Amino acid sequence: MALSVALFISFISYFFTWQEDQSRLSAFSDRNAETTNLLRKFGASVGHFFIYKGFGLSAFIFPILISLTGLYLFFGLDKLKLWSKWIWGLIMLIWISIALGFFADERPLLGGLVGYEMNDFLQDYIGNIGILLVLAFALITILVRLFNFSPEAIGKFFSDKRKQLQTEFKSEDTPLQPAANNGSITLQTDSALEEEEELKLDTYTHKKDIPPLNPESGLDVNLPQEEEHIDLEVSEVAEEKEEGTLKAEQLVKDFGEFDPRLELGNYKFPTLDLLDPHGVTGGITINQAELEENKDRIVNTLKNYKIGIAQIKATIGPTVTLYEIVPEAGIRISKIKNLEDDIALSLAALGIRIIAPIPGKGTIGIEVPNKNATIVSMRSVIASKKFQEAEMQLPIAFGKTISNETFVVDLAKMPHLLMAGATGQGKSVGLNAVITSLLYKKHPAEIKFVLVDPKKVELTLFNKIERHFLAKLPDSEEAIITDNTKVINTLNSLCIEMDNRYELLKLAMVRNLKEYNTKFKARKLNPNDGHKFLPYIILVVDEFADLIMTAGKEVEAPIARLAQLARAIGIHLIIATQRPSVNVITGLIKANFPARIAFRVTSKIDSRTILDAQGADQLIGRGDMLYTQGNDVTRIQCAFVDTPEVAKITEFIGSQRAYPSAHELPEYVGEDSGTSVDYNISDRDGLFKEAAEVIVIAQQGSASLIQRKLKLGYNRAGRIIDQLEAAGIVGPFEGSKARQVLVPDLMALEQLLENEKNTP
Repeated sequence: MALSVALFISFISYFFTWQEDQSRLSAFSDRNAETTNLLRKFGASVGHFFIYKGFGLSAFIFPILISLTGLYLFFGLDKLKLWSKWIWGLIMLIWISIALGFFADERPLLGGLVGYEMNDFLQDYIGNIGILLVLAFALITILVRLFNFSPEAIGKFFSDKRKQLQTEFKSEDTPLQPAANNGSITLQTDSALEEEEELKLDTYTHKKDIPPLNPESGLDVNLPQEEEHIDLEVSEVAEEKEEGTLKAEQLVKDFGEFDPRLELGNYKFPTLDLLDPHGVTGGITINQAELEENKDRIVNTLKNYKIGIAQIKATIGPTVTLYEIVPEAGIRISKIKNLEDDIALSLAALGIRIIAPIPGKGTIGIEVPNKNATIVSMRSVIASKKFQEAEMQLPIAFGKTISNETFVVDLAKMPHLLMAGATGQGKSVGLNAVITSLLYKKHPAEIKFVLVDPKKVELTLFNKIERHFLAKLPDSEEAIITDNTKVINTLNSLCIEMDNRYELLKLAMVRNLKEYNTKFKARKLNPNDGHKFLPYIILVVDEFADLIMTAGKEVEAPIARLAQLARAIGIHLIIATQRPSVNVITGLIKANFPARIAFRVTSKIDSRTILDAQGADQLIGRGDMLYTQGNDVTRIQCAFVDTPEVAKITEFIGSQRAYPSAHELPEYVGEDSGTSVDYNISDRDGLFKEAAEVIVIAQQGSASLIQRKLKLGYNRAGRIIDQLEAAGIVGPFEGSKARQVLVPDLMALEQLLENEKNTP
């Protein structure tokens, strides 16, 4: 029993001290070697043997079994029962070790080496599902044999509980009653009530001259009886549902919810083997000599300037190591910040960045590039648990942070992204990483891309998925836009799409795209009223500076309007530029792009233009980037996805069955395409008068309104708008705005049309 207590104390202490003691286990014979375990070297050794090299947390069963053995020996009990307890104890020991090794694989100390190795062995032969079946079978066997677990026992347990509750509810406890006393209320106990009833009965009999009660006298006195308790039945009246809701529920019951993926029901998502691991399989390699050397240089440099350090800690990332230092009391942070160049000189490294202080911590951070950087492959971040289980609308895996964690964000919550950096620092790879993340997570029915590539070579690979994922103008031959004139038309077309979607949201009485699509899937919106499933639309511009140089305000105005308003209706913008100057990234653009990514730039001014802070000028390039969505700035190594990988992904998707054509955006007629030519009254459309009445009633002159109300195609609605302009009912074209309606009411419209008939 003493041995069991010693083991128990050793095991408990081991979980708190194993990291300090593990390096001292080899010096067990050395009396001067110190350990921090409560039972010193003995505790550290047995803890290491039973927990680390043994069974992990389940090793606590050993002290229990040894303690029982001591009790049986001390009291001379039957040894057969002791053997039974040892057998079942060892079975439970192995089961718990395997279960913890399977479910807590990220913390191998809980399952021990035995649990880890047995899981590894079993996964090779029966896989995860097989292990679950074996664990479930063993657990049921233990419960049945040891605890008499059976369906009958469970049913009896709940039956007894139900009867017990019924008995408690039916108990006739006398309630406490209030009694008036000088204007106050007091509570009478049961005994007081009984005495009061006896007193009342005695007074009653004497007042009526009735002799005391005698059982033999045959006198029958009717005393007031306790009133019988009657249960009150409450019937709930269900709330009367609207006719549309009942119809929607019936449709869902008959046909199920609307599934936008059914049209491409056999679509297969890209597989991980399309991505290259880039030779990195074992994770980050720790160079202990480099860490010690950098630490000594940082400490010595600060010591030269009479800055003492109380504590230093290193966090190793794929390309950068973060050294967190705690200065001694009385040291000014600005003094350390001013030594940035001196520390960089002593370390002989490019890209030293000081964070003083680190947000949320009481430390100062010094980021030092690793001599041998590790490539972060796109495959590693796509395969990560964080990305695979991300419950986001538009999840994007950018890469890995300094602490080697996969960095995943939701584009739908950004809601727009601005990327900038000098030439050759990783912007195009970053764009490919964004698009690849979405291709691995979303179905073609759920997302569409509008790709703008003024350089004409960066995004051409995505031509292969045109009929799956791309959107374009109706008259456009190529889905990827390279002509600046078509860019202007496309942006204005997206503004029209935005207005149309807001109209649909208003009619559906919802606030955003997610609520709208949820309502549409539940069949609460009628397609005959113009409702349809709305996919997310992502506008990607690879070189924004070139557009600003050639088109200027014609591009900036619709982009600013989309950035301000398009969030709720599922249109999101990703804009990249290699020239982060103030005439490209203007204040209007920055105000509507809270999420920004900065790759390496050449000057502090460019860094402030992008991030409103320094730091981007101290990056080391090759995908090293800073991400901010507000105040905090996060350093990330962007995931690397090479051109051949993108080609394999697009080839895999493009080889599958697709939609008949790319997703069509609303037709946009530019100012030079408008007409002021008068139409002959006899050549007017048959729905001219109805369209005029719709326009006048709504006081909104747009082709999309006619298209929705009269259920027409956009081309026919556009011709009717031209005829209305020629008739003087609506004003001229005004860009993305609706035309002005020149006729105030229906009476004026009738008079106008009548005058046209009488005019020769």
